[in-house]
Parts: sequence; structure tokens; C-alpha cells
Amino acid sequence: MSGHSKWATTKHKKAAIDAKRGKLFAKLIKNIEVAARVGGGDPSGNPTLYDAITKAKKNSVPADNIDRAVKRGSGAESGGAHYDTIMYEAYAGGSVAILIECLTDNRNRAFADVRIAVTRNGATLADGGSVQRLFSRRGVIEVAKHQEGRKISEDDLLEATMDAMPEEIIDEGEGFTLITDASDLVEVRKAIQAAGLDYDSADVEFVASFDQGVEDVDQAMKVERVIEALEDLDDVQNVYTNAKYSDAVEAALNEED
Repeated sequence: MSGHSKWATTKHKKAAIDAKRGKLFAKLIKNIEVAARVGGGDPSGNPTLYDAITKAKKNSVPADNIDRAVKRGSGAESGGAHYDTIMYEAYAGGSVAILIECLTDNRNRAFADVRIAVTRNGATLADGGSVQRLFSRRGVIEVAKHQEGRKISEDDLLEATMDAMPEEIIDEGEGFTLITDASDLVEVRKAIQAAGLDYDSADVEFVASFDQGVEDVDQAMKVERVIEALEDLDDVQNVYTNAKYSDAVEAALNEED
């Protein structure tokens, strides 16, 4: 019986991982379609599409799926949907701001799903603008420290981006996050590539103007439950928060995982 239980548990975990991978693939494909529709299907002349394709490839999205998404978005192939970007706002764990970015072909469905995910997990929807004003659009580039046997240092990035001038380089432990003005994202990304360095992702995101400290584990778990429920929705592309967990809370959350 123990062997059967172990097999069943493993199967369940694999199914959960596969489901999350499938949802990630769908969101990356949707980004490609929208980028191709807005800026055309040639990634060499459409930086947003270039970065969307690169991100999809780095997450192992099959090349055929990427190619079809570009064709649907650019109109070279039928079947593409019209997606609207909608922002919803919420507060979780009392004072933590959450910004929810949806890309959907059905506004009513998106709102209903977001409302359920928020309220069922103890959070509250906020009035339009009350949360979004706490965030600003910034270019965010993720660079791994270990690349093909080479360890990348902050000095390497500073030298590579000297002329492009990112606003901030943050050491995240396993990698670096470069923050730029949204309009400088492509220039900084190209500077990194020109220096022979690789990057994991380059996106324009919403970055909080200040952090909301979270020192209580229960509060942090409430925030995480809301975020997880939202990220599991098909129409939700990104979830942003200003939560800043203390080291003790981070350690407790890692133990829960």
C-alpha cells in the first residue's frame, strides 16, 4: 500500500506541475500574440515581440507554438482572439497592495474570476486607482549570475550598461534584477547582449514605489494564498504586490513549501 500511496502522490504532484506549466505556456503565447498584433510579426523590428519570444523559448515553449502565435497575432493566420488589458486592484493581509493585470477576451469572466479569487481568500477589491497609484511602470531585466561556466558580477553589469545607465542593479542572490525607465528597457537589454551576457527576461512591469513590511507569518500566508489563486486564473497575466517579507517570514514560508 505504501508504494501505491507514493505513486499516487508523485502522480498528483506531476499533474500539478504540468498544469502550472500549461498555464504558463498559455500566458506566454498570449503575450506573443498581443505583441505581434500591436507591433507586427517581425521580432527584429518589434522589441516587445522579441522579448516575448525570448521569454517563451527560455521557458521551453515549443517553437511551433511560438510560430503560430506570431502568425495569429500578425494576421498571417486566422484564429487570433482580441485581448483587452484590464487592471484590478486589491488589498490583502490588511495593508498589502496588490495590482492584478489581466489580458482577456471576456471582461465579464475576468472580473468575476478575479473577484472570487480575491474575496474567497480573505482579501478585498479596492477602488480603481487607489492601488495603481502606488506603482509605476519600469523596465525589469533578470540576469542569472552563472552563465555557461562564468560567474557574472555586479561590476560586469555596471561595465556592460555604463552608457545605457539602468536606474538600479539589485543583487537577488542567484541573479541580478536591473530596473530601468520603461523607455530605456530595450537599450539596456541590448547593452547586456552586446557585452556577451545573457538575460532571463526583459519586461515592462509595475514596480511598487514603496515596500509594505510584513513581519507576521499568518499575514504573509494570507497574501500568498491570494496571489496564488490569482496567478492560477487564465485571464491573469501578472500579479504585482508591495509586500516585503522579513527574513524570519521568508524562512517560515520556505518551510511551508
